[in-house]
Amino acid sequence: MYKDLRGFIKQVDELGVLRRINGADPKFELGGITEVAAGSAECPALLFDRIKGYDSGTRVFTNATTTAQRAALALGIDPSLTPLDALKAWMKKRQTLERHSPVEIDKAPFQDNVMRGRNVDLGKLPAPYWHRKDGGPYIGSGSIIIMRDPDGGWINSSIYRVQVHGKNRVTIQFDHLGRHGAIIAKKYWDKGEPCPVAVVNGQDPALFIAGFEYLPDGQSEYDFAGSIKGAPMETIRGPLTGLPLPAHAEIILEGELVLPSEATLPEGPFGEFTGYYAADARPAPVMQVNAVYHRDNPILLGSPPMKPPRFHFGLPFRAASIWSNLEMAGVTDVVGCWQHVAQLMTVVAIRQRYAGHAKRAALIAAANSYMGRLVVVVDDDVDPSNLADVMWAVTTRCEPAEQIDIVRNAWSSALDPRIPDESKRAGVTSHSKAIIEAVRPFGWKDKYPPTSALTADETREIEEKWGSKLRGSPVPAATSPASKTRKRK
Repeated sequence: MYKDLRGFIKQVDELGVLRRINGADPKFELGGITEVAAGSAECPALLFDRIKGYDSGTRVFTNATTTAQRAALALGIDPSLTPLDALKAWMKKRQTLERHSPVEIDKAPFQDNVMRGRNVDLGKLPAPYWHRKDGGPYIGSGSIIIMRDPDGGWINSSIYRVQVHGKNRVTIQFDHLGRHGAIIAKKYWDKGEPCPVAVVNGQDPALFIAGFEYLPDGQSEYDFAGSIKGAPMETIRGPLTGLPLPAHAEIILEGELVLPSEATLPEGPFGEFTGYYAADARPAPVMQVNAVYHRDNPILLGSPPMKPPRFHFGLPFRAASIWSNLEMAGVTDVVGCWQHVAQLMTVVAIRQRYAGHAKRAALIAAANSYMGRLVVVVDDDVDPSNLADVMWAVTTRCEPAEQIDIVRNAWSSALDPRIPDESKRAGVTSHSKAIIEAVRPFGWKDKYPPTSALTADETREIEEKWGSKLRGSPVPAATSPASKTRKRK
């Protein structure tokens, strides 16, 4: 398993899916290249160097885990698995994760370069303008914010966006007051104290994953990241805040969130994962950056939201949760669950056993589909992770007058661009969902015309025998990074 972000980049390079880009402008161009690459068929990871305005060797890494292959690699799963098989493998691994609490060490590579006090200058580090209408440069699009709860002492390490406002000030956007970070900060502010905080840029993928995974109060993202890697995360004590800092991170900012009564700054707007802007600039908490640490030739991990279907992670964790919800609710014969269009469309594949089976699965999936307007149920011969396969089922098995239902007043979000502003201001953020049963009608499914397509097993056999020829330049499963890891165990 990779030790840090650099180790992960090396593994991505070994898979043949890393592209090196020199000379990009951090204002719009770097983000534009990232989006074009993410929308291409190959969807390569990108390592930017010789960035305009910055020293050679100061780099930005983007599209780290945007494909199922690289998402699997980050989770320690065989990257040669099909997307659906990789999601199944993660669900199985998730159930058997062993806790690995972090261990503190004395020295970290990022201590080799230090700026403190008046010497702090964030202008020496890359902070791209990711989208053309963004309110400013963002050093934090995939950064981890480290905070300590003053009551229980537990460490929260979550992803929040970070906008640069000068040499030694940034804003941290918590989205809403219910976020763990906002709750912790308020506890300090209510006592009239600033909130100690650290911003981690360029953490390894396991901690990146832990940062966006939904964990309950009191559960440490460090523990979860260690569980993914099968070994404890190494940390050092922050010199100014005492916070545990990931020892192998690339860039770390250390300081405090000042009281809102003393200072706020306008944050945003910033492009959202829906492909739209959701809000104008609004006041956000200010972090006074008192120290900056970075490795030699540091690498910023960039993970900007992009227009769907581009998404920051190639395996849909929410689909895995919905799959588990279906099974816990007693819905049998679920053979797959997936989400498309950046989680805005949910697809469930079932082996129909009784009349109403598809509708039952669809209603449970709809109840748990955050923001998504489309819920599709397909038969077990359709790969839910393959959108073309899904649409084939929709166009050949769904009779719209009979197999489409609308659920009204369903779960959405203020990020939903279709909800009018006046409704959002009134706190109304619900919408409707279309349930599409793209399955053979149960009453005569055995009489339905047989398909001419290969079965899933037949397709798998062809892939195993001829896939390397079809792909042209493969990485055999036996020599993939994950396979090497398994051999060493």
